[in-house]
Parts: sequence; C-alpha cells; structure tokens
Amino acid sequence: MPAYLIDPKIVDLNNLNYDSWSVIAYQRTTVIITELVLATALLRFIPGSVDPSIQRIISAALFLHPGFLIVDHIHFQYNGFMFGILLWSILMARNGNKLASGILFAILLNFKHIYMYLAPAYFIYLLRSYCLTPAGQVEIKNFLSLANAVIAVFISSLGPFVLMGQIPQLLSRLFPFTRGLNHAYWAPNFWALVTALDRVLLRYIQFTGASIPVDAAGVASSSRGLVGDTVFAVLPQIKPIHTFIITIAWQVVILIKLWSNPSYKSFLTSLTLSGWASFLFGWHVHEKAVLLILVPLSLLAAERHAYFRTFLLASVSGIFALFPLLFTPTESVIKVVYSAIWVAFVYGALSRRVYEYPKSPIYVVMDSVEKLYLAGFPFLLGFVTLVSLRNQKISSASSDSTPAYTVMEFLPLMVTSVYCAIGMVWSFLRLGFIYLFEESTYQGQLSAVG
Repeated sequence: MPAYLIDPKIVDLNNLNYDSWSVIAYQRTTVIITELVLATALLRFIPGSVDPSIQRIISAALFLHPGFLIVDHIHFQYNGFMFGILLWSILMARNGNKLASGILFAILLNFKHIYMYLAPAYFIYLLRSYCLTPAGQVEIKNFLSLANAVIAVFISSLGPFVLMGQIPQLLSRLFPFTRGLNHAYWAPNFWALVTALDRVLLRYIQFTGASIPVDAAGVASSSRGLVGDTVFAVLPQIKPIHTFIITIAWQVVILIKLWSNPSYKSFLTSLTLSGWASFLFGWHVHEKAVLLILVPLSLLAAERHAYFRTFLLASVSGIFALFPLLFTPTESVIKVVYSAIWVAFVYGALSRRVYEYPKSPIYVVMDSVEKLYLAGFPFLLGFVTLVSLRNQKISSASSDSTPAYTVMEFLPLMVTSVYCAIGMVWSFLRLGFIYLFEESTYQGQLSAVG
C-alpha cells in the first residue's frame, strides 16, 4: 500500500524492470527506516549484558555489518528489519521472557520462511525450558499460551492464502526443489566442495583417459553458473531427501545437547549451529543465507578466544562470499574497503580482550593454519579481480562464438565459493566441537578456579 501511494508502477507485476528514481528512493528510504528495529534491538542488548562495553562493540559491529550493506542497501531485501525481529526474539530469551521470544520468532517465520533453518533450536529450547518443568512435567498454562499465540500468528498470515486456494502455489515458491542442488552462484557450503570435487575428477578422467563412468548430462551442468538441476559427472547424484537427512542428522546431535542444557548460551550456540547445518547441507541454498549464521554468531564472539576465532573465520569467509553480488567497479571498491575497515575494527576491539595462547602443539598448528587461511583472502581477491578483468577484455574483443573455456566466466565465482566454503565448513566443525565437547570442561575449570 505505501509503495502504491508513492508510485503505482512499483507494484505492477508486469513491470519487472521498472527502475525509476521513485523506486530507488522508496526502497532506500524504507530499508533505512525499518533498520531502526535492528538498531533498537541492538541497543537493548547492552543493559543487562555481562560486560556492557564489549556488548556495545558487538552491537555496533552488527549494525554496521558488511552483509547488511551488500544485501540490503544495494539489493533492498530488508534483512536488517527481519534480523532486528530475530534479535528482539533472542533478547527476550536472554531476559527470560520466553513467550514473547516464541511469538516474535513465529512472526519472523511468516515474514520470511528461510528462518525455518533456526526453528528446530527454538522448538527444543521453548519446549524444554518453558513448556516443561526441570523434572519433565508439562506446564499446561505455558504450553497453551505459546501454542495458541503461535497458531494465531500462522492463521493471520496464511489464512488468506487458504481461502484463495493458493497454498500449493505458495509451497512451490517457498520450497524450490525443482531448481537444483546449487544456486547459480554456489553458496559457500559443503555441496560447493562436492561439486568442485566432481569437476576435478572429470578433468582428471578427461586428461588421463581413466576408465571411470561419466554421466554425459553432468559434463556441463554443475559449473555453468545457471539455475537448474545440478548433475554430477562422476560422483553419485544428490537428491533433496539426501540433503534433508544429512541436515536433520547434524541438527539432532546439536539439539540433544540443548535439551540437556536449555540455558540461554546453550540456546544461542545451538541456534547458530542449527542454522549453520541447514546452510551447509541444505538444498538450493542462497549465499545470502550466510547472515543467518553470522548474526547470532556475533553475539558469541567475545565469550572467549575459541569463539572469537570461529567468529573471525566465519565472518571473513561469509562476507567475502557475498562480494559477487556487487560487481560494478564502484561497488567493488566500496565492498572491499568497507569490509576491510569493519574486520579491522572488530579484530582490534575484541582480539586483545579474549586472546589465549595455544595450550598444546595441536592448537599451535591449528592456529598457524587458520592464520594462513585468512592471509589467503587478499590473494584470492587479486586472482578473482585479474581473471574477471581478463574475461571482460576477451568478451569485449571477441565474437559470440568465443569458446567458454577461453572466457572462463564462471571460474572467479567457483574459486570464491570453494575457498570460502572451506572456511565455513571448518568454522562449523570448530564451533560444534566447542559446544559438544569443550564447553562443559571449560566451565568446570572456571568453577574450580573460582
């Protein structure tokens, strides 16, 4: 309705390429205004925090996050507004108002279904800590309050679609199983590594002539940069049910720990890992979904050095993976400079507060390898820039018949996705190990010292 009042053509479904100044002005203004929800939630995190000075840094880092600049301020997707609701919900959980936390998450889920990645952690946390007593007995009043509130939210949201008979159409839009395993630009997840391995194996077979069966449909499928089915040439084919089983299996392991320890910190960590598992192993994941990991993970950044290093690795990998969304020369300069300043600010503000010297040779080696991985990003940026410039030069000087292997249009995207995927997979395993095995030991050591 507000957009229609500004310019009726904005909401004309047959006017997809409409780019009048009124569209840009309206989208820019509404993105900025709705981010006040995010700003207010982040400010409210400061009172009541263990260390307000550190929380102030984390709140500032989240509000100024490069992901919001790239995805919202350029693509106008209102993620700042929706993550503001998520953070309000997490804040309510921290403050002990679990009914409000559940209602806010239900509202968020109806704004954008991708937050379903986080739903298992919410379900277990609210069921265990709000609907059941510590002894396992059902709190009837709490259970009915939460259930009725959530049902009311969903009826209000989906009721009109039910009345109009649009639920099948809605489901087909929300769950695009026909679009293939990978998005056009591979999200930096586990399947990017698998797809890249399939490409390497195919090249090996073509080069050596090894007698290994090759699926002809997969020769050009998985590295062409188009939306559609991803068909592997050498490796077994992946179906939606496979990704679902793998994702659920990882989440079950995480949620068992949450069930046994439904504290706020346990909830926040399992929430992050639950979304992370869906991002790494889900079907047709978009690269922008990495914000579902980076935002809650930021709230854990200053817990101790192990969390901070995980946060740093995931943030650098996740933010760099968003770079291909901005590709004009001016945008490229902005994204690189802004992200570098942001990382320097966060690292400088938090690293000295949480630093711990590695306690064993294994941790020394791991620390060195992780630093070497982070040091590789400037070289990755240089490689991607040079190849992209080469491709532009060849494309402008050649005819439409230029062979694809000469232009190599998808190579910069593929290399970016694979390198960032290594960081995202490793960071997930790192945080999972901390949560499942290390945290209780660390807390025990603190108690003994106290």
